[in-house]
Amino acid sequence: MDTKVSYAAAELRHLGLLSCKGDEARAFLHAQLTSDVAGLAEGEARLGGWCSAKGRLLATFLVVPRGDEFLLQLPRELAAGVAKRLSMFILRARAKLADASDAWTQFGVWGGAAAERLAALKLPVPQGPMRAAATDAGVVVQIAPQRYLVLAPAAQREPLAALAGDAGEQAWLLEEIRAGRPQVVQATQDQFVPQMVNLERLGAIDFKKGCYPGQEIVARTQYRGVLKRRMIRARVGAAAAAGDALFADDDPAQASGTVANAAAAPEGGSELLAVAQISALEGARPLRLRAADGPPLELLPLPYA
Repeated sequence: MDTKVSYAAAELRHLGLLSCKGDEARAFLHAQLTSDVAGLAEGEARLGGWCSAKGRLLATFLVVPRGDEFLLQLPRELAAGVAKRLSMFILRARAKLADASDAWTQFGVWGGAAAERLAALKLPVPQGPMRAAATDAGVVVQIAPQRYLVLAPAAQREPLAALAGDAGEQAWLLEEIRAGRPQVVQATQDQFVPQMVNLERLGAIDFKKGCYPGQEIVARTQYRGVLKRRMIRARVGAAAAAGDALFADDDPAQASGTVANAAAAPEGGSELLAVAQISALEGARPLRLRAADGPPLELLPLPYA
């Protein structure tokens, strides 16, 4: 990051958006997602997951209310398929769900002067993590202190292009990994129970709400202590990608984990989030990337308990 500018920004072309509108859009999403959408107020944003009947994540969302509409951020590669599959559950509900990825542009802005840069472009600056502020020009969400997401109609891309610097999407992905915020991608769809990727620690699961797809399995995992895999943060001296297998020296014949998300590290190699067997994490030997003799992972702390 340029110390003179003290902020960085990138256009996030790898991300898409779903739009859900209608009188019963809120109730529909509340009945489908793991988080509390019924209580999600204007000016707030919330993480949530959408599961199969077997409790495995088909998508993870950032849910942002915008008037009578809900915007659901997810990887662009999943947007069309998830929109089609999720729409099948609308049935008679007065709601309409669509892939709105091409109608929106997205930017990430972070660093000490990020708020000042947004204000200079006459964009609203939300006050506090997971707070959102909307105008006709779009929505700004404070993802974390000094880190913002800008969602704007595609027609607004030209004036907002001044935000984008040379940081690139990998730098934003690295910020997400360091924050311990996982995102289901095509390579990891239908693999993880929400607690495996720490969604309950990120406020993305409401254990008091009614039924949603996979709810029984998610609740059983929470209250019966049957979780055998957990998400970790790590560094490795090689290129890594979502879906890569991890192997433990103590059991090299079969994979002991899966990379959930990875980004290039400034010093070389990769930083990543991965779901690994708890038993393998408790061993004295390191996990290794892609093979039993692959490069070892250096475990790093997550920023939350």
